[in-house]
Amino acid sequence: MSEKYILRARRNDRIARWIITAGGVAIIATVILILVLIVEVTLPLFLPVGAEPLAEVSLPAQLRHEDVLLLDADEYMRDGLVLTRGGRCVFFDLKTGTVKHTENLAEDASRGEALACSRVGAQQYCMRWSSGLVTIVTPDFGLSEAENHGVAKPYAVEELQSIPASVEPGEIATSVARYTDEGLVTRVDLLANNTFRVAQRSVSTDLMGNESVEAYESLIDGLPGGVSAYTLDTQGEWLYAGTADGQLIRWDLGNLGSPKLVGAHKATEDNVPVTALEMVFGDVSVAVGTGSGKLTTWFPVRKTPEAVTKQLAPIHDLAPHDSAVTSILTSRRNKSLVSLGKDGSIHLDYPTSEQHLLSLSRAERVVKTGYTARGDGILALTEANRICVWRIDNPHPEISLSTLFGKVWYEGYDAPEYTWQSSASTDDFEPKISLVPLLYGSIKGTFYAMLYAIPLALFGAVYTSHFAQGRIRNVIKSTVETMAAIPSVVIGFLAALWLAPIIERYTVTFLLGIMIVPVLIVIFVMLIQPLRQRPFLKQVEQGFEFVLMVPVVLLACTLSYMLAGPLEALLFGGDLKQWLFESAGQRYDQRNCVVISFALGFAVIPIIFTIAEDALSNVPNSLKAASLALGASRWQTVWRVVLPSASPGIFAGIIIGFGRAVGETMIVLMATGNTPVLDMSIFNGMRTLSANIAVEIPEAPLGGTLYRVLFLSAVILLVFTSILNTMAELIRQRLRSKYGLNN
Repeated sequence: MSEKYILRARRNDRIARWIITAGGVAIIATVILILVLIVEVTLPLFLPVGAEPLAEVSLPAQLRHEDVLLLDADEYMRDGLVLTRGGRCVFFDLKTGTVKHTENLAEDASRGEALACSRVGAQQYCMRWSSGLVTIVTPDFGLSEAENHGVAKPYAVEELQSIPASVEPGEIATSVARYTDEGLVTRVDLLANNTFRVAQRSVSTDLMGNESVEAYESLIDGLPGGVSAYTLDTQGEWLYAGTADGQLIRWDLGNLGSPKLVGAHKATEDNVPVTALEMVFGDVSVAVGTGSGKLTTWFPVRKTPEAVTKQLAPIHDLAPHDSAVTSILTSRRNKSLVSLGKDGSIHLDYPTSEQHLLSLSRAERVVKTGYTARGDGILALTEANRICVWRIDNPHPEISLSTLFGKVWYEGYDAPEYTWQSSASTDDFEPKISLVPLLYGSIKGTFYAMLYAIPLALFGAVYTSHFAQGRIRNVIKSTVETMAAIPSVVIGFLAALWLAPIIERYTVTFLLGIMIVPVLIVIFVMLIQPLRQRPFLKQVEQGFEFVLMVPVVLLACTLSYMLAGPLEALLFGGDLKQWLFESAGQRYDQRNCVVISFALGFAVIPIIFTIAEDALSNVPNSLKAASLALGASRWQTVWRVVLPSASPGIFAGIIIGFGRAVGETMIVLMATGNTPVLDMSIFNGMRTLSANIAVEIPEAPLGGTLYRVLFLSAVILLVFTSILNTMAELIRQRLRSKYGLNN
């Protein structure tokens, strides 16, 4: 061989090595870049809440903090307002403190002085006057012509409801009121004698447009302790009261004119008084603050499965204050709440995740707080008559490791559960974003698919590589490898619309077949052993064993079909699905794990078969020949020599097939019910991480919580498969070393 040729070959080898190395590094860099990009989208889920000081201004002139009944701001954090004891509503610039407009709500002298004010909705306020009148008002923040499409919008305060008192003003200690779009107005007065007076007015309109008004009035007396705080839900249907001896009491006001006591519960220890109550967004939970600084949320649950009536129970414990809780404000966008301690400390908490998001304090004691309707701003009024404003960056308060991977007690549930339900029909829905059902679904679907695919693929690979004749081997290999070319969407389509109805119709037949087919094959093999010396069987053993297996499998299928009906009638009363529901509490879903095992297994078999068959075929012939020369049979040679030698390749094929099954999307998306449930039953469906991404991502708002959680799912899948492949490679190398295949 000429030296010139050798030099050229070496040069080509170096070039090829550099090209291959560059390609490998590029692939690794691309994978790392993909991981970095999706992690970057995920990271904001776990960033701490930000509080940016926006402004600090003095109270408008001639006002003191004692005069302020309520503090709030518009949704753009541009203007603030204060409602004062004199009945004025003062609009001012949040950044400069400049007064923009003053509205006098006490122009009618008969109203008297405003005594108290509370927020009842998104920028709706309930005001109580010294005359006994209660009004519900809403502010209109002004806009310039440029801001409002060429039409200037003036500052104003609109009165939505005016509810007079039916008792002397001196008898009323405090009042709250609610009204609904359906025409129901509810007013609850706490009288000086520790009695509730409930007044309700219902306005209905008939088909002719005629209005009819019905008024109801009732008293709630005999309260177990002095009422220290109380509140109504936004519909005026539930009344909650806290007492000076630490009890939490609830009444149902839904039956107009007939309040019903639902339950009284001990809310505090050592008879510490309840000092603050507020409904959490959605009107299911009530936040309870106590004189010791403890802050909890309660909502109704069934104490026992047989219970008809739900009773209040303490569900979430939030970060306590060092002093008594004096007020609680809630967001109108999510479940977050702001609480104020008597010492001036401000806490921002999220009940569902039980996260303490933020603590704020000032050198001067804070005496009143405001919380914007969108939950993006907190206002604080100090004893020094200063208003401090913080812009809150709190986009994902419901996310924590405990909500993603732990049990959470959601509203309406009777116990903590792992639940995925990202959306619902109402805005006050509590997102349920546990990834556990999705991880469970991924493992469950993969488990059943591999349970079906691994034995068939490995037995097929062993037979094809060491028992089948050359021509038959080529047909089998090409056929199985062609299976890999079938699009997964086609497999999912056939599984959902063709296979699932067949399995539903012949469920018992399928289950019997899974047991009878292997049993009959084993029995047949045992019976045929004494006849193996016959010339015909010797010829069949030369790679045509499958010919004898075909009638056995057909016989097993026939027996399964014939026995299915009588067996179902004998054991399950003629209806397996009904028996499962009534006796085992299991629902039969048409698209279940049996369907998935066939469909997903069908997609995985070609991968495992091809890699395993190549590994088995590449075992050196010298090893096989030596074993046969020592008197071992073909099967003994395969079992004792070939399989151990090929085990690294077989293991690699199984792991790659496992990764293919875990990441499969279209088959599980189409062939399952996509129900994120924690149930190992083969008759239920599941929802996997990959299918969940495909289902949810079109509806996920860009940058929202759901959007980022879906990217977190992608990170989990990528990390999981990377760890799996790394472990597989380590085990493969160990197997190669064990069987001397590294040299």
